[in-house]
Amino acid sequence: MNQSEREAAKRRAGESAVEAVEDGMTVGLGSGSTAAHAIRALGRDVDSGLDVEGVPTSFQARELAVETGIELTTLDERSVDLAIDGADQVAGPHLVKGGGGAHAREKIVDSAADRLLVVADPTKEADVLDHPVPVEVLPDARAPVTDAVRRLGGQPDLRRAERKTGPVVTDNGNLVLDCDFGAMPDPAGLAADLAGLPGVVEHGLFVDAADEVHVGTETEVTVFEP
Repeated sequence: MNQSEREAAKRRAGESAVEAVEDGMTVGLGSGSTAAHAIRALGRDVDSGLDVEGVPTSFQARELAVETGIELTTLDERSVDLAIDGADQVAGPHLVKGGGGAHAREKIVDSAADRLLVVADPTKEADVLDHPVPVEVLPDARAPVTDAVRRLGGQPDLRRAERKTGPVVTDNGNLVLDCDFGAMPDPAGLAADLAGLPGVVEHGLFVDAADEVHVGTETEVTVFEP
C-alpha cells in the first residue's frame, strides 16, 4: 500500500465511523491522521445541519474541530455518546495509542464514551500487540521510570522532538518514553504494571477498549466488533 492508497484508506475509515453519529450526540474527537479525516467528515455533516457537540482529545483535535465548525464542550458539561479515535496498532479490542503523545487525554475521553469506534488502515492490524508503548511520565520521574520499565522487560527510549532541540513535551507538560516490550500476549497485565509505576501519568495500552473497528482500504471499509 503506497502513501496515496493509505491516505484513501484512512479517509474511508474515518468517514465510515462518522456514519454512526446521530443528531444530538456528544462525540469524542480523537487525535492523529485517521481521526482527523473523521473530524473533517463530521464538520461537513455539521455544515449540512447535523446538531452535535465534540469533546477534543488534544490541541490538534481542538484546532481542527474549530476549523471545521464543530461546537465544543467538556466532560464537565456533557457525557460522551460516541468517541472516534485512531490507533497505532489494533489487535482485537486492544490498542496501542500515543504516537502523537495525546494518549492521556485520549484515554480519558475514550473511556468516558458509551462506545469507542476505532478507525485505522490495514497497516495497523495485528494478531498480538507488539508496537512500542508510549508512556507519559512526569519530568522528574524519567530516570526511575526508565529503570522500572527495563525491569519489566521493556526497552525505553525518550521521545525526541523532530524540529526542536530536546524531547517531545506533551500537551500536559510531560515527557514520553516509547517502551518496546516485543510481543505482548498479556496486555492487561502489562497495563496494570505500568499504571502502578510512580511518576507515570498514563500509558498507551488501551485494553478491551474498542467497541467497533473500521478498517479502510483503498476501495472499501471493513467494520467488525472485536
